[in-house]
Parts: sequence; C-alpha cells; structure tokens
Amino acid sequence: MRTEDALRDELVALETRYWNAIREKDATTAVALSNDPCIVVGAQGVSEIGAKALAKMLDGATYQLKSFAIEDVHLRRLSDDVAALAYKAKETLVVDGEKVALEAFDSSIWQRRDGRWVCVVHTESPAGDPFGRH
Repeated sequence: MRTEDALRDELVALETRYWNAIREKDATTAVALSNDPCIVVGAQGVSEIGAKALAKMLDGATYQLKSFAIEDVHLRRLSDDVAALAYKAKETLVVDGEKVALEAFDSSIWQRRDGRWVCVVHTESPAGDPFGRH
C-alpha cells in the first residue's frame, strides 16, 4: 500500500493532467481520466457526464482556461482503491472575451480500476459567501 504522501502526489498529478487537458482542450486525456459516466456537481447543478458528452463539451467550450493552481490539498483514503481529494483551485480564464479570475474549492473521488485511477465524482464550488449573498 502506498503512503499517504505518495498517494496524494499521485492523485494531484492526475488532477494536474486533467486541468492541463482542459486548458489544452485535450478531450482524449480528459476522457481517459474520467469514469464513463462521471458525476459532476457545481454551480449549475448535478449531472452525469459520459465520455462522448465530455469530449463534445471540451471541443465546444466557450471559455478558455489560461492558468490554474492547486493549493491546500487534503486527501482521505477510503479503501486501497478509492480516495477522495479536495483542494483550493485558482483559475484564470477568458470567458466571452473577458479575463476572469476564479477561486473555487474542488473535490474528486478517484477509483483505481485495472491498475489505473479514474475520477468517478468531481465537484467545484466557487469561493464566496456560504449563503449565496453577493
């Protein structure tokens, strides 16, 4: 069994690969890292995104991720083959031609299958007032 630090490093590297895939609009890598379907939770609701929909979403994205940083990482090993990772994400994007800086809190549940990890659940909550006040 891997140490907690080694597992954290491995999963952060996978999260980084996923973020880079979004930045580069590399649907092949994003799909390979995701369960089919993957549960996704965010400001727009709850959904399950399959491989084809994920690829189409990345190909048709109306925004561009310019940079990102992963900070304050927390890991919880749930079993030998399941782990939850949570962290603060800082993003710089271009949305509708406008530069946007975003801070959010993300979490992913990873499951190891056939010797490789896939993300089975991902959440993102924009930082801000917990009661939704602006």
